[in-house]
Amino acid sequence: MVSNWCRCTSCHAGYGWKDKNFDLSQEEKIDCLVCHDTTGTYKKFPTDCGYPPLKDKVFAGKKLFKAVNLSFIAQNVGRSSRESCGKCHFFSGGGDGVKRGDTDSTLVKASRKLDVHMDAKGLNFSCATCHTTLAHQIAGRHYDTPAPGKRNLALPKDEGYRLKCESCHGARPHKPEKGLFDWRLIKLNDHTDKVACQTCHIPFYARGKPTNTYWDWSTAGRFNNGKPIVEKSPLGPPSYHTKKGTLKWGRNLVPEYFWYNGTFSYLLPGEKVEANEPITLIKPNGSPEDKESRIYPFKVHLGKQPYDPQNKLIIIPKLFGPKGSGAFWADFDWIKASRAGMAEAGLPFSGKVSFVETVQYHALSHMVAPKEDALTCASCHTRKDGRLAKIKGVYLPGRDFSPWLDRIGWLACIFAFIGVTIHGGLRIVLARKSRKED
Repeated sequence: MVSNWCRCTSCHAGYGWKDKNFDLSQEEKIDCLVCHDTTGTYKKFPTDCGYPPLKDKVFAGKKLFKAVNLSFIAQNVGRSSRESCGKCHFFSGGGDGVKRGDTDSTLVKASRKLDVHMDAKGLNFSCATCHTTLAHQIAGRHYDTPAPGKRNLALPKDEGYRLKCESCHGARPHKPEKGLFDWRLIKLNDHTDKVACQTCHIPFYARGKPTNTYWDWSTAGRFNNGKPIVEKSPLGPPSYHTKKGTLKWGRNLVPEYFWYNGTFSYLLPGEKVEANEPITLIKPNGSPEDKESRIYPFKVHLGKQPYDPQNKLIIIPKLFGPKGSGAFWADFDWIKASRAGMAEAGLPFSGKVSFVETVQYHALSHMVAPKEDALTCASCHTRKDGRLAKIKGVYLPGRDFSPWLDRIGWLACIFAFIGVTIHGGLRIVLARKSRKED
């Protein structure tokens, strides 16, 4: 967001957020309507520092934004909804479904198949059903405020802190039908101390819109006879865009799995890093030894971003702005964009730009499939190509084996068979002898 304020702050809730000096403590600058409009008519202008259009305005020379009727909207405020939350969150990263892979506009009217909780004809959860709020502090799972560590049903005293699956389902979520005993469900409940619910119940991501899986900024800035280039991928979004470079997309993708304790580590602005590719920008914390960690599903995003090889810094470029400002989307010069962006961020710039491979991890918690679509035992407990093939630090039956353990097991089976055979044979012999004596 640094140096690209008025473009980025069209989503970040605030009026007049045009630079780093914006005062978040001033209540009159907080945009309440962006969350509490129930009319569906409230919109922010994409490049106006968080303000809605108060008169008809055209964006990018083609899209008309009609003036909003603030009086009408103010008389129709209400609770937040999937629509109001999704205006920003579904479109984070620059488009519908681009960033996360488990949230996009298809959740507005979700089917049970897409998300069992947001099913418009079923439970019909809003975002706030799980992301509960106290004093306008909205509970988040990952980033700055990870989900509370307790793995038990929420009680009235926990109101405002219900975010983990266990808040509603408890630590033993698999319940047999009344009067029936099902050992499989008992065994599934034994998994919850090491395996997150999402691992089995989000078998695929990007099941609505395609999500971005690779973004190469190094190829941006190409023109065809002076005109910008936009090439579409087979899934619909661009595979190349003059402003953004080369992009790859995917749908119905298999997550990757890592140990995760609910917190992330970040590469911070100004933090020096060697150009050992790929450079990790965001990574989950956790290990098999950490009692708070469980195996969790992630979207892994790869990219190629500008880098200062002399100062060993990931560059924060200025992208948005008028011609002559150094903005890349105006001047298409990475040196100028890097100099302007790093100056705004208060960071040094050597005048040199290279590009490095980067990777970041996004935890998956939405688009929860119904139970009949959850992973089966064989999805993980298999010798080859199982979902958890790369997970270390745990013995996984069916995947892992020990020759000596296998031999001991087979010997135990053989001895048991011999013992049963001898026992059965003696019973037969003794029974015949008893009949003859009678």
